[in-house]
Amino acid sequence: MISKSTRNIIGLTLGLLAATGAVAAGADLGNTTKQATNWVAIAMFAIFVAITLGITKWAAAKTKSAADFYTAGGGITGFQNGLAIAGDYMSAASFLGISGLVFNNGFDGLIFSIGWLVGWPVITFLMAERLRNLGKFTFADVAAYRFSQTPMRTFAATGSLVVVAFYMIAQMVGAGQLIKVLFGLEYTYAVVIVGVLMMCYVLFGGMTATTWVQIIKAMMLLTGATFMALAVLWKFGFNPEALFAKAVEVHSKHDAIMSPGALIKDPISAISVGMTLMFGTAGLPHILMRFFTVPSAKEARKSVGWATTWIGYFYILTFIIGFGAVVLLIEAPELYYVDGDLAKGLKGGGNMAAIHLANAVGGNVFLGFISAVAFATILAVVAGLTLSGASAVSHDLYATVFKHGNADSASELRVSKITTICLGILAVFLGIAFEKENVAYMVMLAFAIACSANFPVLFMSVLWKDCTTKGAVAGGVVGLISSVVLTILSASVWEHVLHNPKGSALFPYSSPGLFSMSAAFLVIYLVSKMDNSKQAQLERSLYPAQKVRSETGVGSSSASGH
Repeated sequence: MISKSTRNIIGLTLGLLAATGAVAAGADLGNTTKQATNWVAIAMFAIFVAITLGITKWAAAKTKSAADFYTAGGGITGFQNGLAIAGDYMSAASFLGISGLVFNNGFDGLIFSIGWLVGWPVITFLMAERLRNLGKFTFADVAAYRFSQTPMRTFAATGSLVVVAFYMIAQMVGAGQLIKVLFGLEYTYAVVIVGVLMMCYVLFGGMTATTWVQIIKAMMLLTGATFMALAVLWKFGFNPEALFAKAVEVHSKHDAIMSPGALIKDPISAISVGMTLMFGTAGLPHILMRFFTVPSAKEARKSVGWATTWIGYFYILTFIIGFGAVVLLIEAPELYYVDGDLAKGLKGGGNMAAIHLANAVGGNVFLGFISAVAFATILAVVAGLTLSGASAVSHDLYATVFKHGNADSASELRVSKITTICLGILAVFLGIAFEKENVAYMVMLAFAIACSANFPVLFMSVLWKDCTTKGAVAGGVVGLISSVVLTILSASVWEHVLHNPKGSALFPYSSPGLFSMSAAFLVIYLVSKMDNSKQAQLERSLYPAQKVRSETGVGSSSASGH
């Protein structure tokens, strides 16, 4: 049976939702005009929350051990995990961000779709099976397999928490702005509600509840995006060429929207952004963690195949949705633009293009559905991020570093739940503090750190026999620090966020990935080669055994899957 404390939390959450409806009835959007309360959207939002809280109640009864909490006991099938990965990956940045970039910049917005998608073959062929064969709960299990546990896990946990923090800020800000625009809620109320709901899912349901929330959300998002894309194409006789021609005709940049260069203007920036998005995917801790939820390496490979299928299909839809928004929203500026003036931009900003398009093609009911889907998108991603952050603290730091592997499952689970509460509270405060910041740049920073710090360490520790603890930690730290510093010194942050004079940015490119990731690999190589200590020689001698296990699964819990 569900505990009394769980019932209390659920009751509190439902109370907050009831208060949400009351607040929404008369809230101001911050514009000069009032928005009528969208009760359809609020009702669908409440239905989704009620269903997922029911799932959390069911999952709480099945979550007894640390393995259940972190990885759903390894009992998720490849197909289910593929949908859950897609649900975890198709975040606010994907749904709202890419369609918004296409709406504003046309063809160039596609670089994010391509960059995020082509990271999956890297995971398929290099990571998925090896992760499942070598790991247990977190990617640090894999990176530290033959290395000194304390320095490796301390670095891996730090890198994971930094990535999680920046990724989470972006989601919380996106959630606050979305609900503020759609439901008429105060921004602060929206962020608090997201935080409370996310803590409910993770705290009581663990990975089982989080997985099923992500699966439901993925199905809803794919269904909604498919309808939107088909509705747009139907208006043009299912002729994409006619859609693009009309978009060129009405867009302020005209022919430029079908050419590269509107968003990223120099080749080095394009290469660096592409590398950041592609290899950052293979370094995201909340994505890597999902490969430990399946029973075998075979199911891990299958889950990546399904995830790639769903994500690739979805990104094609966002391209159509972006161009559809160009045509249909510009035709009715009085409905979708601030004060009906094209020059003042969309209500809620460019990231709301997909949301306004939902209203244009499906009316208030479909807008309500997409509102609930968009909110569910953010909620599912934040839950996955929180779970990976909690596991980094409880499994990598507490159980392995502080307790030297002697922590029992119950105490590790207790630390994880305490960390979940702390991360939830931190996410709420950061979401409120960063209300005015650009979501896309924060997501880019999370990917830059993941590709510069986590990916090189994971790649070299698994695939290079001469890699050592000193090399991996030194390279990871260089990648972590350089990616953060170079991003801050780029125009994206130095000028646009920190409001320094135009042209004063010290780093001239859009993303640091090309430079910071290269620096990390170089430092790992040089330091490892120079390390001739007895510890380094021992680590090199352990590589053949690691390779056998990573390639065959012999000795791992997934060996039975071969």
